[in-house]
Amino acid sequence: MRIRTAAIVLGTAAALSALVVPSANADEAQGDTAITKVVVNGGKPIIVGTADKTFSYTISGSDSSGLAYGGAFLWRGTSLDAPSGVTGFGETETCSATACTVTAKVSPKLDELPSSQAGTWNVLAELDGKDGDIRELDKATTIKVLRGSHLTVNATPEPVKKGKTITVTGTLTRANWDTLKYGGYGSQSVQLQFRKKSATTYTTVKTVKSASTGALKTTVTASVDGYWRFAFGTNATTGGTAATADYVDVQ
Repeated sequence: MRIRTAAIVLGTAAALSALVVPSANADEAQGDTAITKVVVNGGKPIIVGTADKTFSYTISGSDSSGLAYGGAFLWRGTSLDAPSGVTGFGETETCSATACTVTAKVSPKLDELPSSQAGTWNVLAELDGKDGDIRELDKATTIKVLRGSHLTVNATPEPVKKGKTITVTGTLTRANWDTLKYGGYGSQSVQLQFRKKSATTYTTVKTVKSASTGALKTTVTASVDGYWRFAFGTNATTGGTAATADYVDVQ
């Protein structure tokens, strides 16, 4: 019951640091409590901007007496003896017969989360039975914790004559967890996409490279009315995003 005990004595923030002390032991097992599956944030990467990001753990398992408690947190590094980062602490004492759902958050400010920690994190998970049995997995699964990104777009002129040139500009920025601000994200491949007025899906027209400041600029030929946007795909450290589209009337 290491997660709950540390949290009660030290409080959430302190518990995150304190939990690494006894964790030199291997996975803990006592009685018939079992963990069968752990899903974090619905299986999607946790995208963190400059504000707190709330997410959940679903820890599935069983115990002959029923499940009484679930707890989890994220840690980064090769060993819990000396992790390079710990965050996302959460616990619950309200469980169903087959799972405990744990709400947690990542806080760039309170957790002192550096931008260099973006990437794959390990998940420690614990389930306790009503009879006091315990099952803990130090590395139950992994999840990506990524820096958030933003995109803007502006297509001009509006309206434009058919066959004339449209200039599309924008900026790609991403969250800096050290400064708690968004800054230009340079040297990245960004897709320029178009959707006809009557269509429901976007088509990629070309790929544009962002400048060192994150600035984007390209030109296209006006043909039909529709919506223009920039889109950026998820990479190893940063979550993907798409700009709110800009409509251009072609006359």
